[in-house]
Amino acid sequence: MKNKLIFSLLTLFAISLAGCGGQQAVKPSASGTGQSAGAGQGAESAGAGQAGGAQGSALGSQQQAPAVVLHTIHFAFNSSHIDSKNRAIVEANAAYMNANPQVTVTLQGNTDERGTREYNLALGERRAQSVKRMMRVLGVASDRMKTVSFGAEKPVALGHNRAAWRLNRRVDFVYSD
Repeated sequence: MKNKLIFSLLTLFAISLAGCGGQQAVKPSASGTGQSAGAGQGAESAGAGQAGGAQGSALGSQQQAPAVVLHTIHFAFNSSHIDSKNRAIVEANAAYMNANPQVTVTLQGNTDERGTREYNLALGERRAQSVKRMMRVLGVASDRMKTVSFGAEKPVALGHNRAAWRLNRRVDFVYSD
């Protein structure tokens, strides 16, 4: 219950920051969690909400989580390459996972609406696997990560334009304890 309240408050704070056009960063609270429900990635994700839930956990005597843990990274058209801006987000999530060994994550690959259903499912899987590989290199055990591809089935932006497509080309980090 306490985690849900903290998550709700952090979500509202992140949404209010998105309206200001600033970076969505949440400093660690007294419990040591640093969570943001949005994806503050400039033009790539301006106004993007979180698709899927994410819950932090009280860290107690464990190592402190990074100051910023974002739950979505974005990709270029027809690509599963993680650029330097999004690499920092993956690194922050890996640090969070390494500091919280009880946490698992599902990496949800998504695409924009263009392309066939089969192609988009395969591209979403490649994107999720790309993130998983990077997380493994950063020390997160494979058995703590699952991948799933939704292709174009779970858009966060419903428009049929470049801005919407840019927001839908993503991998979401969905945590569970």
